[in-house]
Amino acid sequence: MSDPVYRSRAAGVAIAAQYRQVLAGWPVPRAELTLPTSLGSTFVVACGPESAPPVLLFHGSQANSAMWLPDVAMWSARFRLFAVDMVGEAGLSAPVRPHLAGDVHARWLDDVFKGLGLSRAALVGVSLGGWLALDYARRRPEAVQALALLCPAGIGRQKNFLLKVLPLILLGSWGRRRARTMVMGPMPQVLPEAVRPLAELMEEVGRVIKPRVVQIPRLTDAELARLGIPILAIVGGRDVLLDSRETCERLRRHAPQADICFIEDGYHFLPDQASRIMNFLERNVLQPVR
Repeated sequence: MSDPVYRSRAAGVAIAAQYRQVLAGWPVPRAELTLPTSLGSTFVVACGPESAPPVLLFHGSQANSAMWLPDVAMWSARFRLFAVDMVGEAGLSAPVRPHLAGDVHARWLDDVFKGLGLSRAALVGVSLGGWLALDYARRRPEAVQALALLCPAGIGRQKNFLLKVLPLILLGSWGRRRARTMVMGPMPQVLPEAVRPLAELMEEVGRVIKPRVVQIPRLTDAELARLGIPILAIVGGRDVLLDSRETCERLRRHAPQADICFIEDGYHFLPDQASRIMNFLERNVLQPVR
C-alpha cells in the first residue's frame, strides 16, 4: 500500500525524525501531546502559561508545527499556545486525508478541543490552516473567540498554480527551487543559523510530500457575514496560490469588522507578522470587545 502523504514510507520516517530534531530547538519550554481523535492520533505542541487564554495554531499544507518556531517566544509570554499538526500533512498526526467538504475536520477539532480541555479559544491559521480555522468558526461559532489568518484559503479564489508550475517541477531540483520562490518569494542566499534547520526541513518536505490536489471549499457570503467575531486577515498581493484581492473584497463586504492587512509585495509566505498578530490577540482576547 502506498503512503497517503509521502512519496514513500521511508521518506515519511525520515521527515518525522528531522521534524523532531527541529522541535528540539523550540525557544520556550514545551509539552508534546498526542490526542486520540476520530481521525486518529493528533500531535500538539503546547507552551505558555497554563492559566493564560488559549490560542490554537494551524499550519498550512506541506508543513507542520515547526513553522511557528519564529513566533512562539513572543506569543507564549501572554497566551497558552497549542500548535496542532493537521492530519494528512508533514507532522506527527495521523496520515489520513479525508475530503475537505463536509464536517469531518470540524468533528476532528471537536476531539482536539475536548482532549485539550477547551470549550473556546482563539485560532491562528496559515493558508490551508486558515481554511481550517474559518471552517471551524462557521460550524462551531461558540467555540471560536477570534481569528488571525495569514493568506487564508476559503475566501478568495484558488488559482490554477499547479498547471503553471508543473513544467518547472519536471525539471528537477532547479525547477522545484524556482517554483518554491514563486510561492515563498526570494530567500536570502545565506540563512541565519537559527532558522536554517527549519528551512532545511521545509525544503525536504517539499521534495518528498504528495501535494494536495484539491479544490478548497470557500465560505459563502452568508457564512462570512455570520462570523461575528474579531478577524485579522493578512494577505500578499503577489500570492500565486490565492486571489488576495478577492479575499480582501469579500471580507470588506461581508465581514466589515475584519482588520485587513494587504501587503502589496507579499507572497503566499508572509514572514515577520508575529507582532501584528500579537497586537490583535492582546486587543481581542486579553481585552475582548463587548
